[in-house]
Amino acid sequence: MRVPPGILLLLAALFFVPIVAEAQTPTRPEVTSLRFEGNATFPDRMLRNAIITRETSCRSFILAPFCWGGAEFALDRAFLTPRTFRDDFARVQLFYYIRGFREARVDTTMVRTDDNRVEITYRIEEGRPIRIVELDVTGYEGREGRSVADLGENLPIRVGEPLDLNRLDFARDTLSQRMRNRGYAHADVLRNIDIDRDTYEAQVEYDVFSGPLARMGEITVEGNEEVSESVIRRMLPFREGSIYSQELIFEAQRNLYNLEIFRHASITQDLEHDPDSLVPLRVQVNEGNTHRVRTGAGWTTAECFTGEARWSSRNFQGGARRLVLRGAVSNVAALQLDDSICSGAGNDEYGELNWVVSTDFTQPFIFSPRNALSASVFAERQSLQDVFIRRALGLNLTLTRSIGRGTPLSAFYRPQLASLEAAEVFFCSSFLVCDPQEIDVLVSSNFLAPVGLSFSRDRTNRAFSPTGGYTVAADVEHASSITGSNFDYERVVAETTRFFELTENLVLGARIRGGWLNAGPFRGLDVEEGEDRPRIAHPQKRFYAGGANSVRGYAQNQLGPRVWSPPLEDLVFPLQEGAEPVCTPAEVADRTCDAASVPWDDRFARPGGGSNLLEGSLELRFPVFQPHLRGGAFLDFGQVWNGGSDASLGDLALTPGVGLRYSTPIGPVRVDVAYRPRRTERIPVITSALRAFDPDRDAPGDRLEAPDGTILDWVPVADLALLDPRYRLEDDPGFSWRRFQLHFSIGQAF
Repeated sequence: MRVPPGILLLLAALFFVPIVAEAQTPTRPEVTSLRFEGNATFPDRMLRNAIITRETSCRSFILAPFCWGGAEFALDRAFLTPRTFRDDFARVQLFYYIRGFREARVDTTMVRTDDNRVEITYRIEEGRPIRIVELDVTGYEGREGRSVADLGENLPIRVGEPLDLNRLDFARDTLSQRMRNRGYAHADVLRNIDIDRDTYEAQVEYDVFSGPLARMGEITVEGNEEVSESVIRRMLPFREGSIYSQELIFEAQRNLYNLEIFRHASITQDLEHDPDSLVPLRVQVNEGNTHRVRTGAGWTTAECFTGEARWSSRNFQGGARRLVLRGAVSNVAALQLDDSICSGAGNDEYGELNWVVSTDFTQPFIFSPRNALSASVFAERQSLQDVFIRRALGLNLTLTRSIGRGTPLSAFYRPQLASLEAAEVFFCSSFLVCDPQEIDVLVSSNFLAPVGLSFSRDRTNRAFSPTGGYTVAADVEHASSITGSNFDYERVVAETTRFFELTENLVLGARIRGGWLNAGPFRGLDVEEGEDRPRIAHPQKRFYAGGANSVRGYAQNQLGPRVWSPPLEDLVFPLQEGAEPVCTPAEVADRTCDAASVPWDDRFARPGGGSNLLEGSLELRFPVFQPHLRGGAFLDFGQVWNGGSDASLGDLALTPGVGLRYSTPIGPVRVDVAYRPRRTERIPVITSALRAFDPDRDAPGDRLEAPDGTILDWVPVADLALLDPRYRLEDDPGFSWRRFQLHFSIGQAF
């Protein structure tokens, strides 16, 4: 959706909606400056977080111009409380003492002005820190080949670092947790510190008291009604008599929640049991509704209005099996709104109603609580904007194993019988298959049956808007006659994201995604003896870029190889009265027609996709009006290439932009505006083929007829004509409103 200037001004205004200012407190001075001097080891941010006194600040850097002007709605004013200020002096002193700087000295100065304002400065002399010169772990002799050295590896504090009491406590907790995961339920760790004040050196010893090796005692299950006790027990990764492990108890609790039928699940331990070598466990569950009906609706620029309904049984035929019946529609009202709020959904047949109905079944236990089998049967009509329309009936089989927290590994088989519509231009431009009979073979019902592996790991700290951590995902697919597929290919996709909290409420996110596709020969096409079969990839498996979750400076799928398909009439008939035709029919027939003088029309542009993909993003997320409205400034980059030999980092498109995110229970509602740089493309041109009129085989009415009644002795044929001269599309130099792209969606871009 291109953005008119008025919309951009409206979006900018949203950043500056005033809010109710906090009440002034004239009896207390306003803190206009809070500074730290001499803090060479620790940044100002850490020290500010250690005290309570604050200084007047701008509510958001977006509001900075208003803050400079003293606008009340933009400022978050702070006032001095004498008692808090005195306590903050001690807090700074304690901050340094805890972190090993036991000779640190803190002084404060306060400058008052006549207008009831103060400027506060903390002057710090850090002094020499006490450093750890020896760090030992004693008392544990190990079992089953696991030694003391193994226990003390990778602790959160090391020799040579300052004597930080917080990190020493963290290291003690780490040792205790490791002992409990090794079977010692009653393990205790004592910490001894010997400090030589003359040399500023400290020796640290952790004395580990393991206690008896413990085993899981009697396991009792309470609170279950519909779900049998045997189902709950088999989701526990241990049995009575197993070596005790705190980590396995946490894993058992996660397994129970993953069944999606329990509102609450907890496992309590009786650590006072006699004998202490046995730890009885009580599993307490609270079941939710066995059956559930959910409906939802939404809107995005890419799919227009959408709706979904599902019915689920979370204990189908017992065993906590799940059965879900689902139906969804998209592109609702897309044809009626394709020039406004649904421009990304496609026009003509691409904008017609999409739908999917499916039945999903999940068996949560396959030989292990870490394994699950899912099967799905579906029928659908889906369109990829201006590329193809797909109707499919298929089956998805997936075996998933949890190999760690937030780390599933899946093997899958996804056979489907699919037919394509409106894909003629795609096959002609991408694979030079322009013969209508050959295209009919490709778009008719064919089997697409890949097998593959999927891996993902989520180490982020939040589900919707993470402030730290990372994610990694990778998919590998193979399809051939062995898997029952008419299309042969290998496909690899990998993506990773990373999040950094730069300061409080200021988050930097990064994403990079790459893909590779190797298409094999399509066996359904007849070729002459000695010729190689064309290597053709199913359009569903090609890579496309551009859109709300891709490179946001481009509309959906509009980055990368494209083809232009103007109407034949625009080439062989005058575009306006008194003008000459762009091409003669003979030039179209022999493919030498140059369409350069035909005005560009986005309606006739079709994405072609590619075999190689690289895209990524950098995004800075910041508060605008807490707690719900946040902003983002981003730089996206990416490109799609037809082959590896064509790939060049110099081809990457860079699109900067800004956006707003409003937090809701289902995720942030997001609006982004990005600017696309000037580009120059040489785009293939495809139109209907022509041949000369033959009175022996053609009817007079088959000839081309102009709007003014002019008859040409040429007849359109079913073949497509890929013209030899490409269309040179070049943006106007300088700034242009037309290069802004607007996206509405739900959820973060990554």
